[in-house]
Amino acid sequence: METQERVKGRALATCQEHLRKVVDIARKVPQMVDLFIKGDLESARQLFLDIRKLEDEVDIARRAVSKELAEIGAILSSREDFLRFTNLASEIADYCEGITFRLLEIMERRWKVPESIKEGLVKLSDVFLEAVLKLRETALTLNYGPSKTLEKAKEVEMAERAVDEMYRELELKLLEANLEIPVLILLRDVIQLMEDGADKAEDSADAARILSFAM
Repeated sequence: METQERVKGRALATCQEHLRKVVDIARKVPQMVDLFIKGDLESARQLFLDIRKLEDEVDIARRAVSKELAEIGAILSSREDFLRFTNLASEIADYCEGITFRLLEIMERRWKVPESIKEGLVKLSDVFLEAVLKLRETALTLNYGPSKTLEKAKEVEMAERAVDEMYRELELKLLEANLEIPVLILLRDVIQLMEDGADKAEDSADAARILSFAM
């Protein structure tokens, strides 16, 4: 039993370190939106380079989780739950890179975006980040029993609903804005990726719920 508890602690610590890196990259999304609104192209280019480095770090951390679980072996019956949680969280980082890449491309081409759309992007990016932060809080409760994890996972679900509502509202604004087709496509991708990222945070929280019963 002591060995089982020890290996669970090792696996959880590695997963939480991976998620910390996912949160780091998610924090960059509102920062990129801010630079997008300001039109600060040079800072946006540098931020995107930082994001690419962080994405590499997320991949390294994900592999570290897989390696840790492989070394632990069959003594840990909940290995698949740890892997599912980590793989779902990793997808959030991929979405963040996609969001920031598209915003940078719009800036590079100096395409015009209405102020109302920019304001919507600020709000949507903020609630997207909130969903990811709530996911991290959920992961941090895994040491404290299922009831606490379930409580925090509900907060992720609430944040995802807020993202979904803002996404639908902003999507309609985009369609009504008479934008050029390339800009419309990229901006729809941006808001879709934010919505997908929040969905993935909710999926990760569901995985944490399951994992909490094995801790």
